[in-house]
Amino acid sequence: MADTCSQMLLGSGLTVLSHPLMYIKVLVQVGHEPLPPSLGRNLFGRQVYQLPGFFAYAKHIVKIDGKAGLFKGLAPRLCAGTIGTLVHSKVLQNYQKADKTEEPGNSQKEDLSSLQQVVKETAREMVARSCATIVTHPFHVITLRCMVQFIGRETKYSGVFDSVVTIYREEGILGFFAGFIPRLLGDVISLWLCNMLAHLINTYVLDNSMSHVGEIKNCSQAVTGFFASMLTYPFLLVSNLMAVNNCGLAGGLPPNAPAYPSWVDCWRTLSREGNMSRGNSLFFRKMPAGKMYAVDQKRFF
Repeated sequence: MADTCSQMLLGSGLTVLSHPLMYIKVLVQVGHEPLPPSLGRNLFGRQVYQLPGFFAYAKHIVKIDGKAGLFKGLAPRLCAGTIGTLVHSKVLQNYQKADKTEEPGNSQKEDLSSLQQVVKETAREMVARSCATIVTHPFHVITLRCMVQFIGRETKYSGVFDSVVTIYREEGILGFFAGFIPRLLGDVISLWLCNMLAHLINTYVLDNSMSHVGEIKNCSQAVTGFFASMLTYPFLLVSNLMAVNNCGLAGGLPPNAPAYPSWVDCWRTLSREGNMSRGNSLFFRKMPAGKMYAVDQKRFF
């Protein structure tokens, strides 16, 4: 229980610190570009048209809404983080209890190979994460919609309880799970990809006789996690777009955004337009090739 509480406290602190970054990332993901591109230089010194990065975007938000404006949607996100940590921890604890309460005759378990052990642990982690995602996704939807209100200056989603009532009244239960399928798919694929790649590297590339092999294995886990998150980023993008799509906010309605019939249609549209990585980076953002900036609509076409 103490470990769970410490995880919640640490997670809440990191959530508060990282919230402005997520806020701006979501606005970029939905295509909102309030500042026009400017002429600058890339890492190689060449002159290119660049889009405003995190700091310029944050300064623009502060100018309009003040410093507190950078924390829109923080309350439901904190709820999601706290509840998600509790659910995730509870599911893993149940697995541990099940292992301890096995029948006496089966108390001596067969030795599992390293691959079987990784598969077993990954499967359990997948179940725990999936349960947490199911329970917390409604709060995730509310968080995103609170953020996207910045585009149209709406106040439709002003609090957690009021937002719950609004979504249920207008969209029913399914409204709380808008964008759920691509988010869950992305999480599951990322988890398996990360753990399997890390296992292959640790087993067939690294030598246990090497010095500091433990630290190197931890680094390989971090690198494969980053690589997996990059590959599955389109699922996160599509999920966030579907969560705000056609919900009555200007940021999720034409002309700011198409009304997607399904997440598959959203995926195809983004892929066709070359926007599958939109919002993936908030620094050194270059202007999209072959696109025109519409000053009045504050987006690219």
